[in-house]
Amino acid sequence: MRAIQVTSLDGPKAVQLVDVPEPDPGTGVLVDVHVAGVNFPDVLMSRGEYQMKPELPFVPGSEVAGTRVDTGERVAGFSVLGGYAERAVCDPATLFALPDNVSFEAGAALLMNYLTVDFALVRRADLQPGQTVLVHGAAGGIGVATIQLAKVLGARVIACVSTEEKGAVATRAGADEVVLVDGFLAAVKELGGADVVMDPVGGDRFTDSLRSLRPEGKLLVVGFTGGAIPEVKVNRLLLNNISVVGVGWGAWWMTRPGYLQEQWARLLPHLESGSLDPLVGNTYPLEDAAGALLELDERRALAKVLLRTR
Repeated sequence: MRAIQVTSLDGPKAVQLVDVPEPDPGTGVLVDVHVAGVNFPDVLMSRGEYQMKPELPFVPGSEVAGTRVDTGERVAGFSVLGGYAERAVCDPATLFALPDNVSFEAGAALLMNYLTVDFALVRRADLQPGQTVLVHGAAGGIGVATIQLAKVLGARVIACVSTEEKGAVATRAGADEVVLVDGFLAAVKELGGADVVMDPVGGDRFTDSLRSLRPEGKLLVVGFTGGAIPEVKVNRLLLNNISVVGVGWGAWWMTRPGYLQEQWARLLPHLESGSLDPLVGNTYPLEDAAGALLELDERRALAKVLLRTR
């Protein structure tokens, strides 16, 4: 079968399209992959910069959508690795039946982002109806998922973006307000501040994000797509009784069998109703996986980037 391999830790441009044997499903489920999701951890793994460091060569890709080889059922699955291929293996605990109204493209856009955001907003932030969420990187995959899920949970959403074009994506996802990252603190304060900040970017906006919080607000640390890992002077947390909260979704579910299915059951009614509807950005053919990874690496992505494998 065709697959994308990381054969050296030289970044997105070095990934290669190769022919490899089909994976042995073992106790897992073999899936005919139609579409695979592209995520920032895949970029980091191509350089050996992610906490998961597979032995070379390896096939990246953690989320897939397609059909079960054994039954033909339409599914989305979390493969951990191996998703950038025509077939991949998923543990039954990480495999989910897709509603008829959810396309393979939407299915491949769901798992990493929407389950991470569900963990962040529901468990880590305990988001309540009527609260306000400030979303950084609001036009990206995590950003769009945050906007949509926060709205489902009854929150008001302020989207923070770097360009007007990205602002249009955030508005289409359902954001109530859009502010540009340059000068966002003043704009957010004028809008009344935030109870929760969702930050997958990090970098130099971190301190102003803390300043944007209302009393007892929470800043959710999801990742560092901006490159720099910020530091916080803890005396800032005393001023308004605010919190910095880590969101380590992978570390949580990997030690708790059944948690992903619990999350899926919580999201499923909103998927079936259309309240949660992933926005799909550029979709690349499998042979151009490098282009898909570079789009994320260069911060050009609008909504979810995908790979089509067949």
